[in-house]
Amino acid sequence: MASSATISSVGAQAALVSKPRNHGIGGLKASSSINFELGSSFLGKTGSLRASVTTRVVPKAKSGARILPEASYKVAVLGAAGGIGQPLGLLIKMSPLVSELRLYDIANVKGVAADLSHCNTPSQVMDFTGPAELASCLKGVDVVVIPAGVPRKPGMTRDDLFNINAGIVKSLIEAVADNCPDAFIHIISNPVNSTVPIAAEILKQKGVYNPKKLFGVSTLDVVRANTFVAQKKGLKLIDVDVPVVGGHAGITILPLLSKTRPSVTFTDEETEQLTKRIQNAGTEVVEAKAGAGSATLSMAYAAARFVESSLRALAGDPDVYECTYVQSELTELPFFASRVKIGKNGVESIISLDLEGITEYEANALEALKPELKASIEKGIEFAHKQQGAAASV
Repeated sequence: MASSATISSVGAQAALVSKPRNHGIGGLKASSSINFELGSSFLGKTGSLRASVTTRVVPKAKSGARILPEASYKVAVLGAAGGIGQPLGLLIKMSPLVSELRLYDIANVKGVAADLSHCNTPSQVMDFTGPAELASCLKGVDVVVIPAGVPRKPGMTRDDLFNINAGIVKSLIEAVADNCPDAFIHIISNPVNSTVPIAAEILKQKGVYNPKKLFGVSTLDVVRANTFVAQKKGLKLIDVDVPVVGGHAGITILPLLSKTRPSVTFTDEETEQLTKRIQNAGTEVVEAKAGAGSATLSMAYAAARFVESSLRALAGDPDVYECTYVQSELTELPFFASRVKIGKNGVESIISLDLEGITEYEANALEALKPELKASIEKGIEFAHKQQGAAASV
């Protein structure tokens, strides 16, 4: 059923648009108005991330629109030998839209590349080891994905990760700025609430910042919300879509359960229980792995879904919507996760509809998350400025 939605454009308010429900199927959508003709891949013509399913509120494509993508996009994964990087590389290798999969890490990446290169999918796999080869890895790529960094361990907060991962992200983003400034940049390295602002400041310092092309990958929060709600309510997962706004850590993660599609009611107890589980799902995995790792597989799956969405947008699909942490004017905070429309040039518009008519619980939670998210953003910006100052004094 169609409904009116307010679209808040990056830098300007766009007009009201009609947004009928569409069923998006993960990476490659099944849609009567858009036809993706896929080449041979491991999953065949129905391939890619078909299992990643959502129901989205999106405008229909114009009648007769046909998207005929080819395997023509170059994707670089920085941190490809890690716990997230390896399964992420496999899932991206399965995409029929990728012509080159470039894998970078400081060690052990050659074996990962050799292993993936045996998969009979279209993309060529290339490996790059160490800082000396980073520039070659990044030249001419369309999408850069950054899962590099240390994982969270039991008892470790996302803030504990900051000092190590902030420095890693800084050095990698400097290389991105120098070698592929026009690429879509996907930040996975935690704490995302801080590392995305760090990346923005580094890109500004380099004079190449484009806020439309810098994304914090918060897709895992949506994936978890959809899964948990479907389980709780006995729904078909293919039908469920829960927008998640705010940030990507603890209480800054705010699932808008009142906006769940299909429409479903929750008791106050269910709302609180589901919200807290979604917010603490990362800790749930860390504790279950008992020191052996963090949420690597589900994160790789979610990141691959976001990569596929970006590739679809680059290929000309006019119907790509994802929740992601970006520079935003939706609230008073400079960065905020919400549903956005992604096009060939990055973020085309930020959807404000999800924040309209939210419940009292959600409104209170939104206000409660702002101080923590604001502090995380400021921490990232301060780090980038300090690094710039230190470099200038050398």
